[in-house]
Amino acid sequence: MRFQMILALGLVPLLPTGGAPPRPVAGPTVLERIVSNPNRAPAGRLGHGVLTIRLELRTGMLTPQADDGPGLLVQAFAEAGKPLQVPGPLVRVVEGTVIHATVHNTLPDSTLVLRGLHPRPGLPNDTLQVAPGATRDVRFTAGAPGTYYYWGTTTGTPMEDDRWLDSQLSGAFIVDPAGVRPSKKERIFVIGLGLRPRDARTGEPEREFMVINGKSWPETERLDYAVGDTVRWRWVNASASSHPMHLHGFYYEVDSRGSWAADTVYTPEMRRQVVTELMPPGGTMTARWVAARPGNWVFHCHFAFHISNELFMAAPHPAGTDGHAGQGTDGAAGHAMAGLVLGIRVHPTGKAGLAAAPTGEPRTLRLVVRPARAPIDSAHLMSYALEADDRAPAVDSVLIPGPLLTLERGRPARITVVNRLDEPTAVHWHGIELESYPDGVPGWSGTPGRVFQAIAPGDSFTAKFTPPRAGSFMYHAHADELIQILGGLYGPLVVLAPGETFDTAANRLVMVGSLIEHDTLHGVVNGRREPAPIELRAARTYRFRLFNIGDARTSFALRRPDSSIVAWRAVAKDGAELPPAQAVPRTEPTMTGPGEILDFELNAGAPEDLVLDVDAPFAPWRLAVPVRIR
Repeated sequence: MRFQMILALGLVPLLPTGGAPPRPVAGPTVLERIVSNPNRAPAGRLGHGVLTIRLELRTGMLTPQADDGPGLLVQAFAEAGKPLQVPGPLVRVVEGTVIHATVHNTLPDSTLVLRGLHPRPGLPNDTLQVAPGATRDVRFTAGAPGTYYYWGTTTGTPMEDDRWLDSQLSGAFIVDPAGVRPSKKERIFVIGLGLRPRDARTGEPEREFMVINGKSWPETERLDYAVGDTVRWRWVNASASSHPMHLHGFYYEVDSRGSWAADTVYTPEMRRQVVTELMPPGGTMTARWVAARPGNWVFHCHFAFHISNELFMAAPHPAGTDGHAGQGTDGAAGHAMAGLVLGIRVHPTGKAGLAAAPTGEPRTLRLVVRPARAPIDSAHLMSYALEADDRAPAVDSVLIPGPLLTLERGRPARITVVNRLDEPTAVHWHGIELESYPDGVPGWSGTPGRVFQAIAPGDSFTAKFTPPRAGSFMYHAHADELIQILGGLYGPLVVLAPGETFDTAANRLVMVGSLIEHDTLHGVVNGRREPAPIELRAARTYRFRLFNIGDARTSFALRRPDSSIVAWRAVAKDGAELPPAQAVPRTEPTMTGPGEILDFELNAGAPEDLVLDVDAPFAPWRLAVPVRIR
């Protein structure tokens, strides 16, 4: 069974690393249904500068998929006398507002430990403890503007470990600056994650569920914008996992990062343009982007498992057959994703979009998708290969990752993808600002009446786009991501300035991925568990292009034998050159999530032996790449 293989590979952490197992919950035989909270309307009653809010903790049934779909037992918050919500009721006030909150714990045998109902910034040990059946009262002034949240536990489990029935006890807490009216395009999203126990009646195994504002794709909200709209989002990761959040087709600006207790709002020179940003457990982020081109787009977590159809709480139906596995509420079929995905629709208005003026003859490539061999023994590998003049490369020449594709800024690209697998596939051009149709999400990318479909076995598709900027990008599968990306369907893509050629002497590509060997998941660098040495010449300058497309948070650091870190200068993130204030030497390990790309400049000094440390602290692997300066 496919899901059992996923369990064996350790992609589904069935037991947390701390805390206690869930206890039986006393309560009514028929539980109330929990409603999803879109975080549009603030809770409570505001009068004379005081927000009065009455919260209750109760137990209910959450349905992450369709409202009438499979449910699971969780604890949740509600306003007194109102339905339970996941996430909890939104607290939103202007700085200087006094908040008068009461919290009632209806549970008969569990104490609620609640964090976040206090002035901002706050302290980690600042808690409100509410005994079983008790009510507590608290009054405070909101504090500094920012994106925060409140969260509770009844099991004593830290947030970074909590997958139990109290894992959904969180809600957004927003403090707005005085005199600033929030944009009508601003939205608030809370990420949740929990564990559904094994179903003794059906035999369905334990599995995780992941939600955005209480729902899992394809039941997550569809967001509608018009070309030219400036979009502002506030994100709260109130879950036990990190999430690298990736936007298709556009860059977004990170305006602040924080936690439930504090928020750091960046000055303009410290704001960065990204297509993927790693949010740690308990982290927050505000983001802003411009909807420059029409079409359907997605914003999703870039962990393959976190958008996999293995997150469905019942056996997935074949794509497009009955409305839940591969088909959203808007009828988009063909890609059986689940979990942390938002669908975005940008509608045309006649305004000019962001597009590069094409110049020169198209760059024409033919990319073959096929089963692969690699330096490890596995039955689950597949790869990309370039094919010239319709001649297929020998199987032995097909390695992982796929070949480096070089394109030119402003020059049209025509890449024909030929599928020689025995299953459908699709390719996403990660980080490229392109039109929606070739973006590569089956059943979604495109516009009404012209929606991209998966490339069937034996068929082909030609992606046509003109890259508007030079930088480091990548391409990878966007169909059955859990199997196809972890099977090797990824490769580097570099866009050059007009007239520039790729300097192999000055560039070093390091692509971190994950591959399956004998039903065990391993980290690999450039397709190898024992990476080949990187050879450098003394007194020369090199550009390291670092790609993370694996299954884990991964840090990079260049070290000497005494473990001291060699300084290198950050120059780009996700293909976008960094502004001067951020393009500075780094002497600390740099943490990345899947989908993030970093460029560093290294001035190689005198001859010496170094190690590029590729460390996944939350995965069972760590790799060391020899770096030899001669």
